[in-house]
Formats: sequence, structure tokens, C-alpha cells
Amino acid sequence: MQKSELLKAIAHPVRLCIVRGLIDNQCNVTKMQECLNLPQSTVSQHLARLKSAGIIEGERNGLEVCYKVVNEDVRQIVASIFK
Repeated sequence: MQKSELLKAIAHPVRLCIVRGLIDNQCNVTKMQECLNLPQSTVSQHLARLKSAGIIEGERNGLEVCYKVVNEDVRQIVASIFK
């Protein structure tokens, strides 16, 4: 995926916050929802956008899905933003 597409995917403030949080800690939708103070459906929509862009992946653990950042370019971009 081109870097411009990655930038578009993380350009939304909520998605940028999700990615930044997932770089430090893997977590599930419920934890993100509580942290962001947003409805679960909104968080899920942002996660779907990040997943379709190849930025995150989810690993099912029982009923829970634990998400993590898998795109190294995005890790570097976010690291340079939040030095």
C-alpha cells in the first residue's frame, strides 16, 4: 500500500489515537471504547477502516478480539509525529 493511503487511513483523530494506543498496548474494542469514550459501533467502524488498510490485525481469543499494529511504516510515521 502506498504511504499516501496509509496517511489517509490514520488521518482521522480517532484512528490516529487508536493506532497510537495500539502501538504501546494490544487491546480489545471494549477497552478502546472506554478509553475514547465513544460508542462501540463507532470504534468498530474505525477499526474496520484500519484493518482494511492493512494497518492493524485482530487475533481472536475466545469472544474477544485483541488488536495490534502490524504495519511498520505506520509505526514509524506515528513515532515521528509523537516524538
